[in-house]
Amino acid sequence: MTKRHGYALLAAIIAVIVAVSAAIYVGVASDDGAETTVPDGRGPNNPAAPASVGTWVGAWSASPAGPEPGTEVNGMAGRSVRNVVHVGVGGSAARITLSNLYGQQPLGITRASVAVADGSDGAAAQAGTMRRLTFNGRPSVVVPAGQQVVSDAVRLPVPHDTDVLVTTYSPTPSGPVTYHPQARQISYTAEGDRTEDVSGVAYTGQTPYWRYVTAVDVLSNEAEGTVVVIGDSLTDGSTSTVGENRRWTDVLSDRLRAGEGPRYSVVNQGISGNRVLSSGLGRPAENPSGLVRFQRDVLGRPNVRAVVIALGVNDILRTPHETDARRITDGLRELRRMAHARGLRVVGVTLMPFQGHRGYRPHLEDTRQAVNARIRSGEVFDAYADFDKALRDPYSPRRLRSHYDSGDHLHPSDAGYERMAEIFDVDDLKGAAPAQL
Repeated sequence: MTKRHGYALLAAIIAVIVAVSAAIYVGVASDDGAETTVPDGRGPNNPAAPASVGTWVGAWSASPAGPEPGTEVNGMAGRSVRNVVHVGVGGSAARITLSNLYGQQPLGITRASVAVADGSDGAAAQAGTMRRLTFNGRPSVVVPAGQQVVSDAVRLPVPHDTDVLVTTYSPTPSGPVTYHPQARQISYTAEGDRTEDVSGVAYTGQTPYWRYVTAVDVLSNEAEGTVVVIGDSLTDGSTSTVGENRRWTDVLSDRLRAGEGPRYSVVNQGISGNRVLSSGLGRPAENPSGLVRFQRDVLGRPNVRAVVIALGVNDILRTPHETDARRITDGLRELRRMAHARGLRVVGVTLMPFQGHRGYRPHLEDTRQAVNARIRSGEVFDAYADFDKALRDPYSPRRLRSHYDSGDHLHPSDAGYERMAEIFDVDDLKGAAPAQL
């Protein structure tokens, strides 16, 4: 087969992947950016409460990555799951997305709640912030296998840069739990229905995972839109300090909230081990590729204004290794095309070095360099952040600089993640997709 025929076949495969992913996943409908008004959301006991006005934006998100091992039969039956998530921007109301993407049977949730954490790094809620969630006006919901649901909006003052508690209770077995394994945050479980407990005393179980919850949106006057970052473990924050929100996207969020660049929130859609082209095993596939999940995880977020794509290193590093740089960049260009079809500007990043990592091979380094050369040429993204240049060792450029290396020679330290956000040009997020000539 000639290279020309090979690339034509790749393009056809990409088109099929995109079409199939749109058919498989049920996404959240995107908001159009118009100012929205929601009622109080606390029920009939307060019918005269004032309405909230603002724009719906993503305050936090985590991509569903697979079924949690050990939950194949009972799921989390009989237990309350209290997820601790960190929101970058604040708002006057909130809504929650719950996913049963990897469930093999319907997930029955009889109670769910949202509250602001009390700041003690535990499971306790701040007094006066506990809110019961409803779904089409009902306190319970059944999430079909392979799908997700969005709660009704509930009025809740959510401060920026704070932890939020999202709690669910499922009384019956539901099969595999849809989860995100690399939370870098401790969440909690309790026996029985403790969804509306303000105290955290009953929450004696601890977990490093996020379960069921995949998004928190807020009605905000602090942000005018959402930046979605889709990536792998380097975006997911692997090796960053647990509980301290030291991912590079957290630092980028801090910069935007401080007034640098456009008034956007930042949501993190990183999955450790994620690739542009290949998904994992299973139906639906674990760790779905960037091409498969782009519609749901990126375009399905509220009021998206710009997209950051930080993928490619796992296509090279993980078996089977992709050593054709053009195949990787063609996949990245397809992601850009999908974003441009929505009028969204796309910023990419160069792939950082990994010499010293157990998977390093000289021919894989050649592929990384070739991908970076294409990115720097301007043919892949609208703009790019040169993470490779910023974090590599100037005396040994195939390696991370020791100060920025977590120790595994692939993932950055906290200082490395901070450096990634510092060199990111926030002005690159402004504007829409370039006009097509």
